[in-house]
Amino acid sequence: MTAGPHVPSAGLLPVGLSLGPVRLAIGNLARSLEFYRDRLGLAELRRGPATAMLGAADGTSLITLDERPGAKPVPRQGRLGLYHVAILLPDRASLGRFLLHQNAIGTRFGASDHLVSEALYLTDPDGLGLEVYRDRPRGEWRMAQSADRPELAMATDPLDADAVVAAAGGVPWSGMPAGTTVGHLHLAVGNLDLATRFYRDGLGLDVTVSGYPGALFLSAGGYHHHLGLNTWAGPGIQPAASDEARLAEWMVVLPTPADVGGVADRFIRAGFQPVGAGDDLMITDPWGVQLRVVVQSNRT
Repeated sequence: MTAGPHVPSAGLLPVGLSLGPVRLAIGNLARSLEFYRDRLGLAELRRGPATAMLGAADGTSLITLDERPGAKPVPRQGRLGLYHVAILLPDRASLGRFLLHQNAIGTRFGASDHLVSEALYLTDPDGLGLEVYRDRPRGEWRMAQSADRPELAMATDPLDADAVVAAAGGVPWSGMPAGTTVGHLHLAVGNLDLATRFYRDGLGLDVTVSGYPGALFLSAGGYHHHLGLNTWAGPGIQPAASDEARLAEWMVVLPTPADVGGVADRFIRAGFQPVGAGDDLMITDPWGVQLRVVVQSNRT
């Protein structure tokens, strides 16, 4: 495997960090299942009267849908909280098959090349944002000089859709394949300084890209980003309310209880109060987004 660029890291969180399933509050379960299961290709892993857990072909849970009858869709101007959930496919061929499938069923989507990845962007029936992407090999990532330090080069360039489709090799889409994970979360926040104090100083993520206007990208272990933060919604935009479709919870999975304990200590030193201890920690960010930090055995 070709080594990628050295991404500066404080090493506060382990290389083994991953993201667990996200929980979305939605207005109508049947409508959302038609989108996530039948159109996107997520497998139904578990079902209750007002909830469904969806995932990949290998049984990895990715998204839990919680029906809140009467929940309002995301308003046109947006809300602070979820910008998008990003589902990471295992290879370019899978992204090509997904793209062909969305074209065949008439889905409207955006598409971008971010240098480190290639991505499609969709919106669910409640107005919640989704990204489906594949990573370029780390050996193809490169560094750029920011104002005060080298950092990972990322951009928003047009996607070479023909090349992505060619990678599909004529094989039709058959659902989210084995190896699909939640790759990252992107959140709309009200203030980048406060968000940095919460997610860098408290949680312990490293800043990987700071050159995007009004945005910041953070990760553990040299990944391009496990978390994106932006202030693009502009002034006056409020956090999603309890009676609106929203991100109800996202999850960071760490290898050991000691790792979770380190997160708890950092949050307290940064001025935030987590709930829980040991191997399962809960904390709510300044814009009402609930984060759960767990060890691998609690990843459900």
